[in-house]
Amino acid sequence: MARLQGIEGARERRVRSGEVELCVAELGEAGRPVVLLLHGYPDTKEVWSEIAPQLATRFHVVLYDVRGHGRSTAPAPLRGGFTLAKLTEDFLAVVDAVSPDRSVHLVGHDWGSVQGWEFTTVRQAEGRIASFTSMCGPSLDHFGHWIKKRLARPTPRRTAQLLGQGAKSWYVYLLHTPALPEMAWRGPLGKRWPGLLRRAERISDTGYPTASLPSDAAHGAWLYRDNVRARLRQPRADAYAHAPVQLITPTGDAFLSERLYDDLELWAPSLLRRTLPARHWMPRTRPDQLAAWITEFVTAQERPGPAGAPAPAGRYADRFGGQLVLVTGAASGIGRATAFAFAEAGARVVAVDRDGQGATRTAELAHLIGAPQAWGEAVDVSDEAAMEKLAAKVAAEYGVVDVLVNNAGIGLSGSFFDTSTEDWKKVLDVNLWGVIHGCRAFGKQMADRGQGGHIVNTASAAAFLPSRALPAYSTSKAAVLMLSECLRAELAGQGIGVSAICPGIVNTNITATTRFAGVDEAEQQRRQQKSSRLYGLRNFPPEKVAEAILRAVVRNEAVVPVTPEARGVHWMSRFTPRALRLIARKEPKL
Repeated sequence: MARLQGIEGARERRVRSGEVELCVAELGEAGRPVVLLLHGYPDTKEVWSEIAPQLATRFHVVLYDVRGHGRSTAPAPLRGGFTLAKLTEDFLAVVDAVSPDRSVHLVGHDWGSVQGWEFTTVRQAEGRIASFTSMCGPSLDHFGHWIKKRLARPTPRRTAQLLGQGAKSWYVYLLHTPALPEMAWRGPLGKRWPGLLRRAERISDTGYPTASLPSDAAHGAWLYRDNVRARLRQPRADAYAHAPVQLITPTGDAFLSERLYDDLELWAPSLLRRTLPARHWMPRTRPDQLAAWITEFVTAQERPGPAGAPAPAGRYADRFGGQLVLVTGAASGIGRATAFAFAEAGARVVAVDRDGQGATRTAELAHLIGAPQAWGEAVDVSDEAAMEKLAAKVAAEYGVVDVLVNNAGIGLSGSFFDTSTEDWKKVLDVNLWGVIHGCRAFGKQMADRGQGGHIVNTASAAAFLPSRALPAYSTSKAAVLMLSECLRAELAGQGIGVSAICPGIVNTNITATTRFAGVDEAEQQRRQQKSSRLYGLRNFPPEKVAEAILRAVVRNEAVVPVTPEARGVHWMSRFTPRALRLIARKEPKL
C-alpha cells in the first residue's frame, strides 16, 4: 500500500496551532478569493486532489491535514486533543496564516463538514467565513436537536427515521470502544481499506488513500470519542450559521440519512440545497460537478451586493443546476419541452436537431428560461460520423454530458407488406440507430469520465403494444426499450442510470410528419390531418412528458409509461398479453 502523499503543484508550509503543527498546502494565485478545503475521516487533504486543481484556476485554494492526520502532528495525549474547540483553534490559525485580512470560503466533507458547521456557527469564527459548502457531515448540534425532537414526539415516521439513522451509524458505536479501532486500523482493516473503498464507493486507484491511512484512522477515532456523545446529549441552542451555506447531499450515502437535514433552514436561513446521485465519497467520484457547484456558489458570494445563497431556478434545481444536458430532436415537441424543463432547473443545455434553426431557437429560449448557457447544434442522429464529431465537439467546448436525452424520432404507419425496405431503413436509422449512436458517442464519454450520469431514451407505448398498422415504428421502439434495459444492466456498476420513456398519445407535430405507407400523396395528407386532429383532441401536452423525464432521472426509473393509455397498455402487456394481441388484430380506421 505504498501510495504517494501530496498534491501535485501545491506549495506547502507549516502552521503552528498550540501543541500541534499543521501541514498546509496552497494552489492558485494569492490575492484571489480563498477557498479552504477540509477533509474528513479517515482521510487527508489528498481527498481533494481532483477538485483542488480545478478550483485553483479561479481561486486561491488552501488545504490542510487535520491534526493527527497526514503530515500534521498529533496532540499528546490523544484523549481530549481532538475537541471541536481545539479544531476551531487550528482552523483560525490556518486562516490567520493564509488570509489574515479576508474571510475564506470553507468547503468540508465528512468530518471536515462537521468541523465546518462548528466554525460557521461559533462566535469565535464569525466574520472569518464568507460561505460554507457542506457535504456528508451534519452539525453535531443540529443532529442532537434532531434526535431530541423525534424522541419528544415519537410518531411512526419519526421513529423510523431514528432507527434508520441509528442503523447507518453502526460504525460510530465501534469507534467508541477502547483500543479496538486502533488495533483494527493499524492491522488488517488498514491494509484492506483501499480495496473496500474501491468496491463500495467505486473509487479508482489513483494514489488515494495515502500511506499514512492506518495512523490517520487510529488518531481520528478520537474525533468521535471527544465530541459525539457530549454534543448529542447537550447540543448548543445558538448553533445558527453566520454565513451563507450550500448543502450538497448524495442520494446514496451509506452513513447519513437525507432526513437529517429536514429542519436545516431553521439553523441556516441563507441555505442552498443541492442533491447528487452519488455515494459518500463524492470528492473522489464526482469531482467535476462538485468543483462546478463550489465555483458557482463562491462566485455568487463574491459579487457586489448583499451576500446570500442564490435561489434555486425552479423544480429540481437542487439536482440539475449547472449540469450539462444534451437533448436530441429538440427543435419541437417533446424534445423542446424537455430542453426547457432542464433549463428551468438551471442546467446547461445542448439542443440538437436536424433543423439547425429550430435547435438554435430552442437554445435561445432555454437560456431565457433559466439555462446558464445553451447551445444549438444541427445534426442528423442517424449519421454515425456526424454524431461522433458532435460528441467530440461537445466534450471539448462544453464538457462531458451529465444527462443525455435521445429523443429524436420519426413516425411511420402502414401494414407490413405496404412498408418498403427503404421505409424500414429510414425508421430504424432514426428511431433505433440514432439512439445507438447517441449512447455510444456520449455514453462512452460518461463511462470514461467515471463520475456517473444518466441516459434517457424515448421509446413509446408502441414498444409493448403490437399493432398491424405500426410494424416498423413499434419494432423500432421495442428495440429502444430493450436496448435501454440492456444498457441499464451494463452501466449500473459505473453509476450511470438508463431510463426508457414511453409516452402514449401526445400532442406534438410528429403526427403532421408521420408517413403512411402504401397510399398516394392526397391520401397521405388526409391521414396526417386526421391524425393531427385526433392527437389535438387528446391534447396531452409534451411538457408533461418532459416532467416525467426529469423525474425519471431523479429517481433513476427504468421504464416510465407516461400517459394513462401508456400505463394501461404497459400493465396489460405484463398481466393480460392475450388481450393486447386480440386488440392488435383490429384494423384502425383513418
